[in-house]
Amino acid sequence: MIEVFITEEMLQKAKEKAIEMGRINNSICSGEGNLAGFIGEQAANEVIKGKINNTYDYDITKDLDLWDVKTKRCTTKPWPNYECSVAAFNTRQQCTKYVFVRLLHQGDTYIKAYILGWLEREEYYNKAKFLKKGDIDLDNNFTVRADCYNVRISDLIKF
Repeated sequence: MIEVFITEEMLQKAKEKAIEMGRINNSICSGEGNLAGFIGEQAANEVIKGKINNTYDYDITKDLDLWDVKTKRCTTKPWPNYECSVAAFNTRQQCTKYVFVRLLHQGDTYIKAYILGWLEREEYYNKAKFLKKGDIDLDNNFTVRADCYNVRISDLIKF
């Protein structure tokens, strides 16, 4: 796991993009996750060192790889048994890799990002367990807010 501290420049860029995007269709957090998602993209790109593209299918390109960044907000450092999710309505995205980020916040302040690791798209779905909205994930007692596929952090490839 790589830690990336959130800079004022990263925060400002993310705020501009979040305002420009507005609320997206199928948003699990009713658009509130947009800012976190854009911060997560920038943090992940500190490690990937590609080009941020912001398409529906992927967020970062580098060489022939099309990376989609999946960000979750958190209030504590993530543990290896925590899970990384891809919402079921996103399974058709034309990315080649997923990178997973946890964004540590205290109140409204984002402190740092944990770049957890990555998986090739096909490998992700081969390893993932499917959960329906309303299911209780027995690994962490979390009630799932949307149909999704989950993989543990410990099953990701580290950078």
